[in-house]
Amino acid sequence: MCGRFTLRASEIDWGQLLFSHVDREFARRSDQLFKGTPRFNIAPTQNVKCIHHDVQSGGLTTGNYRWGLIPTWADDLRIGARMINARSETLESKPSFKNAFQNRRCLIPMDGYYEWVKRSDGKKQPFLIEPFDGQVKFMAGLWEENRKVVDGSGIRSCTVITTAANSMRAKVPERMPAFICDAQIGVWLDPECHDVALLKNFLRPAKEKTFKLTAVSPHVNSPRNEDERCTEPVDTKSVWETE
Repeated sequence: MCGRFTLRASEIDWGQLLFSHVDREFARRSDQLFKGTPRFNIAPTQNVKCIHHDVQSGGLTTGNYRWGLIPTWADDLRIGARMINARSETLESKPSFKNAFQNRRCLIPMDGYYEWVKRSDGKKQPFLIEPFDGQVKFMAGLWEENRKVVDGSGIRSCTVITTAANSMRAKVPERMPAFICDAQIGVWLDPECHDVALLKNFLRPAKEKTFKLTAVSPHVNSPRNEDERCTEPVDTKSVWETE
C-alpha cells in the first residue's frame, strides 16, 4: 500500500517535468499553480497535490485535495480515511471507485514513499523508497468532489492507485503505488478515454531498478513530524537496492 510519501522537490521543477509532456498552457500558469513548501511526511487526510483535466478550461489544473477518497454519495467525512488507496485490479467494479476511474483520473506527484518492515525484535523499521534517478514520479490516482459532507460547499479528495510490487516485495509489503510514465500521461488524464483495458495496462509494477530503499529514522513514525529528520538514514548497512 501507500500510506505516507514525500514531495520535497521544487514545485516549479516537477511542474516543468509534467507540462513538458502534456500541456504548454500549463507551463504558462505555473507561477500561480505551484506554490508550497517541501513535504517530508505526507499522511492520510492531509492535503496533497492533485493534477487532472479541467472541464472548464480544457487544459490541466492542480489543487490541494484531501488524501482519502470521499465518494459523491458519502455523507461522512471519515470514510476517506479508509480509501487512501484503490486496488488497480478492481477499479472498474468497486462502487466507490468505478465512476472516478472512468471520468476523474489524476496524477499525484511524489519523490519518495515510506513502508514499514517488521524486524526480528518485533519492532517495525521505516524505509524510504525513492527513485534512483532523483526525479519526481507521478502516482496514478482518482479524484472526486463531494457536496454532502461540508455544508454543501464541496470538498475535493483523491486516492492513490496501488498495484503488485516488483522485486522489492520480499523486503516490503506486496503492494506499491502505480506510476504513470511520461508516454502515458496524456491518455491517462484524458477524460474522453474510457478504454478500461488500455488504462489498466498502465497500472503495472514499476520497472526494476526504478527505486532504492533506505532505512530511515523512526522520527517519521509520527505524522505530526514534518521535517528533514524523517528522511535521515539510520544505518548505511541497511540500504537496500532493487536487483
